[in-house]
Order: sequence, then C-alpha cells, then structure tokens
Amino acid sequence: MSRIHPAENKCEGAARNGSCRRPDQCPAKFTVWKRSSMSFQGTDGFTVFDEHGRLVFRMENYSRKGCCSARGGLVLMDGAGNALMSLRPQILSMQCQWNAYTGEDKCKEGQNFKLFSMRRVSSFLQRKKDTAEVFIGGSKKPAFTVEGSFRSRNCIIRRSGGEEFVAKITRKRASPTVLLGTDVFNLVVQHGSDSDLVMAFVVIMDRICSKSILSVLCS
Repeated sequence: MSRIHPAENKCEGAARNGSCRRPDQCPAKFTVWKRSSMSFQGTDGFTVFDEHGRLVFRMENYSRKGCCSARGGLVLMDGAGNALMSLRPQILSMQCQWNAYTGEDKCKEGQNFKLFSMRRVSSFLQRKKDTAEVFIGGSKKPAFTVEGSFRSRNCIIRRSGGEEFVAKITRKRASPTVLLGTDVFNLVVQHGSDSDLVMAFVVIMDRICSKSILSVLCS
C-alpha cells in the first residue's frame, strides 16, 4: 500500500481560517490503519501514524497466546512497542463492556490500575448507531460519549454534557475524488486531550462494533 499518513497536514492553514490560532495549540492529526505491524499469520491490530509519517501507536492482538487467551486481551503500545494500556472484555457482559488497565496485562486481577470502562449503549433508539459511554475509574457517571457511526468512520467523541468534540473520526481520501476503504481513516484529537486515551477508545469501538457473534449477543 502506498503511504497512508497525511502528505500535508499543516497548522498554518487552520490558523489562517481561524480554527487554530497558534500552531502549538493545533489538534493532533493521525492516520489509523487497521492492520497489524506484525507480519506472521493470524495477527490483527492497528498501526497509527502522525502527520509526519512517524509510527506513534500500535495494537497487537495477543489473545491467542498465554494465559490471557480466555480474556481476549489486547495491548495498546506506543511506536517503540512500550505497553501503554491493557484492554480486556468484561466476561458475560450484556452491554459489550471493556475495561482498560495501566501497562501490560498481567493476567491477574489487582495487578493493574483500572483506568476506565467502556460500554456500548444498546437501547432501541440507538440500535442503528454505534453509541458508547466511557466511565473513568470507578465512576458511575459517564465522562465521555461516542456518537455517530464508527463502522462508517463518521463519529465523534465528546465529554459528557459538552458540545465541543474531543476527537473526530472521518473517512480518508487519497485525493479529492478517491475515497479510501474503512480500513484506513482519519483521527483528529483536540489540543489538550489525551491521545493515548482516545486511541484506546478507538480500539474498543472496533471490537464492540465488529460484525461478530459477540457483537450480535451484545446488541
């Protein structure tokens, strides 16, 4: 595949139209490729590039290995391969809930600090949308919501109760007339927001919105 990261993604243009007054306060713009950076058969994951083409995030599916196999655990890493978060599905969850923990999965409860829980909203009115809620720590009140259609790569992440978006996912174009497939898409994270956290949301949304038996049971 040809280069998929943004060929041109400068803040100066945003500054000219007033959406970004200072270059150091511009949104972070990423290209997300739903493809593992590992080459052996049976792996899946994500590879994420910044606007300069640098690898900044990787996600590999290690669920086929070791004691985590029953959990279906995922590991979100930085570009150098350092573990940022472990993402695990909540077993027998009827709302497609996933939990995120610090660092690499130790496969034992209590060895990682729980960062957040994320679950799909599956009410009748939301059934045709990919809506999800994020609960930070042990809070019972959602801190973030995902709205729109993740499967169509057209959704936003907001702070609950807020109007402005924290992050936005859109389809990617190779040119004004060529729209790429949904395996490659844009991710824009607003200045001051945690890109690591947002990327973890993206990974989990991919799992809870996938067309699998699990997603049918959870919908």
